[in-house]
Amino acid sequence: MIPVDAAGQRLDKVLASLFPPYSRSQLQSWLREGRMTMEGSIPSQRQIVRGGERLHLLVPKEAPQEWQPQSLPLQVVYEDSEIVVIDKPAGLVVHPGAGNPDATLANTILHHYPENRMLARAGIVHRLDKGTTGLLVVARTESARQKLIEDLEARTIHRHYLALVHGRPVAGGKVDEPIGRHLKDRRRMAVSNKGKPAVTH
Repeated sequence: MIPVDAAGQRLDKVLASLFPPYSRSQLQSWLREGRMTMEGSIPSQRQIVRGGERLHLLVPKEAPQEWQPQSLPLQVVYEDSEIVVIDKPAGLVVHPGAGNPDATLANTILHHYPENRMLARAGIVHRLDKGTTGLLVVARTESARQKLIEDLEARTIHRHYLALVHGRPVAGGKVDEPIGRHLKDRRRMAVSNKGKPAVTH
């Protein structure tokens, strides 16, 4: 049930407060997939709520994480009892997936930090593309994982990118398109209406 005092707010923002175990992007994905109904119909994530509406959410059962630890080089930049910061090299995939079942950063983390097996996605809360090198923050505890997710969603963690380009790019601009798996080549990402929200400035 949507609280009456939530009247006038967007549904996706209300959902984040109603279902704190799930990230905002996960809830938005379930909305797009039609896993949620409000008063019997599938709502839009931008829909403004009146308060008092009845919600029904069908949460998919997660397959158990079966990633195996693998000993690969790991460049640790910073480490404490809550987090570890890793310098990911280009060519290394972050999570096992289509076309990359193993030899990923997640497999390596499970080798160096076996306790991370108890954390969703081995404690990894964000990613970099295979061809990208850079720093990744990985949680070592559940409380750190939740806090990192909250900070990423609130955009209080700032990321900076440096790109090498060929030619002369135009100044300014913004790309605001959802990104998901390519329909034919599951190892590639592409603009997809079933993808996760992605904004590049």
